[in-house]
Amino acid sequence: MKTLHLKACTCHPASINLPGSKSISNRTLLLAALADNVSEIYDLLDSDDTRYMLEALKTLGVRIEYLPIESTNSGLNIRIYGCEGKFPKQKADLFLGNAGTAFRPLTAVLAITGGEYYLHGVNRMHERPIGDLVNALRMTGAEIEYKGQNGFPPLQIHKIRQQNTDHISVKGNVSSQFLTALLIALPLTDKKYTIEVTGELISKPYIAITLNLLKQFEVDVEHDHFQTFRLNAGQHYHAPAQIYVEGDASSASYFLAAGLISGKPIRVNGIDKQSIQGDVAFVQELEKIGATVHWGKQFIEISRAPHQNILPFDIDANNIPDAAMTLAIVALASKSTCHIRNIASWRVKETDRINAMACELRKLGATVLETEDSISITPPAKLHSDIHISTYDDHRMAMCFSLISLLGTPVYIDDPQCVNKTFPEYFQVFASMCTPV
Repeated sequence: MKTLHLKACTCHPASINLPGSKSISNRTLLLAALADNVSEIYDLLDSDDTRYMLEALKTLGVRIEYLPIESTNSGLNIRIYGCEGKFPKQKADLFLGNAGTAFRPLTAVLAITGGEYYLHGVNRMHERPIGDLVNALRMTGAEIEYKGQNGFPPLQIHKIRQQNTDHISVKGNVSSQFLTALLIALPLTDKKYTIEVTGELISKPYIAITLNLLKQFEVDVEHDHFQTFRLNAGQHYHAPAQIYVEGDASSASYFLAAGLISGKPIRVNGIDKQSIQGDVAFVQELEKIGATVHWGKQFIEISRAPHQNILPFDIDANNIPDAAMTLAIVALASKSTCHIRNIASWRVKETDRINAMACELRKLGATVLETEDSISITPPAKLHSDIHISTYDDHRMAMCFSLISLLGTPVYIDDPQCVNKTFPEYFQVFASMCTPV
């Protein structure tokens, strides 16, 4: 299907089972593959990005078995046999699509452990910067060659030289995945390391996810306010026997926003206040602008009182960059100008999300101002109907703009299959809670 037409609709009360978190799924897969034991992972996200990681691990010689899936679970259950910190295959060609959560950590792990590896992806992946990570890895003795433009994939990784430093630095203002990659890779050296972050570290909650998972795999990292990170020598990965992946908090944002926009109670299952994902903070932002929130055990429910309007907002979204995209659509329901700031990371995601969001919102009649790291949105008196929304091969663009249909405006979503990256069943799930008006 090249285009999906969504009719104007509203929501009825609904309960949604979330797919597994992409961030947790790909980190857990890699850590389990590097562990010194066998583990089982349940509720693993089944999507393009996790399939790229799974296929890469298999190519590298990791033994993976698929376990039975419960009928109520749309994810994967697998058994993975850890390779004790060293992949069996010392030479491989790895195609990783546009999966940053696979490409960046695998780059670091393969560069640190050494071998001959060629890492590449789709054209957009080759436009996403990786130079800051490569520079940090070269400090450890890693031999990495750019096979295209300097600072960008594709990469050729060679055997590592002797490591001659225990102190490295990495820039923090482009992508938190660079630091995550180093934190996952450096324990494999069996040496102590100090990592200094230069500049402001964006998306700190994603680093918190990494640190939480490292601890579950028995590797401890000390840090000073997310600026200096210290790893002790002699650590190695040991996996829990069973690991359960949380529901994806970023994917939850579309359904939670639907509860605010429609006023009907929408419940998402698989996350709660105890979630290790920073995007759960999106709920607090919705509450500030009019949402009624019900926190439960393994669920969050959002609705809105009939007399409560959706309020305009001005948000620093540095800690919730993915979920903040959803607020760009919520802004259209606020009847006033809204501001989303500190989102420079949008520029280097699956597409330039600031530019893409601005272009598509303008098609709908909104007035949009963009800077290098912010976007301001003024809704029109009436949205334009039946507009074709370009999705730029970006799953979050498609899912965000589905919410336009809840504003009484029919809309076309071009290339809806791009949601396969993280949520293949998204549009079926979205339709299940909608009633045409």
